[in-house]
Amino acid sequence: MTLRLLAAAGGFAVLTAGPAAALPVTFFGEDQSPAGSVDPTGAPAVAQGDFLATLAAGVGTEDFETRTIGSFATLGISFPGSTGAITATLSGPDLDVDGSAGSGRFATSGSRFVELDEGEMLIEFSDPIAAFGFFGTDVGDIGEQLTVTLFEAGTLAETEFLPPHDTNAENGSLLFWGFVDTETSYSSIRLGSVSGLGDIFGFDDLTIGDVGQIVNPPRPSGEVPLPAAGWMLIAGLGALAGLRRARKG
Repeated sequence: MTLRLLAAAGGFAVLTAGPAAALPVTFFGEDQSPAGSVDPTGAPAVAQGDFLATLAAGVGTEDFETRTIGSFATLGISFPGSTGAITATLSGPDLDVDGSAGSGRFATSGSRFVELDEGEMLIEFSDPIAAFGFFGTDVGDIGEQLTVTLFEAGTLAETEFLPPHDTNAENGSLLFWGFVDTETSYSSIRLGSVSGLGDIFGFDDLTIGDVGQIVNPPRPSGEVPLPAAGWMLIAGLGALAGLRRARKG
């Protein structure tokens, strides 16, 4: 919950519980010089660890190691959900599974990853999901901005994110981006770019979970815990009111 202050008689403040900061909660880390691998102490790995810490053990991560190398129009992947399997279907105009590092893209585990050459990649889910994360490689090195658009299950309302990566990035950079949402589930996600400059992105280690797999919900950004902040604020305002009364006397 967030905190709101309302004017009250006698110079005291009334502390009330307001709505929580907006979900979903996002996780992000970037490394400009990963040297073709994931440093377990680097910002991307730390962001992934924080993301995974919110989810149940056994949540599914796709590393593409069993996928056939080459281009594809659609690719179906099964993930374990809390009540049964969730199928994620990847589709786009220019996608392929690559088995060799080059031009800045690389696998973040094993040797295979997905390349998005241009345009967009749509990921559609057989059942609503509430958590999603991935590693991205070689993102932003020609000034392009990655976009992540979430489509709400049932309404298809859109929420677009611009991961805060460097748009003047080094060739071969690495990032992790993910989200967890305990209030809204999503039927599909679109990965693309803002201006379509022709940048080529690499994606690997996609993690997908449903709301039943969120076991340690993260605190929304900007939310203030009531016990520490609330009582300190009450005490401070009470002292201020007392000081004002003393001055008047």
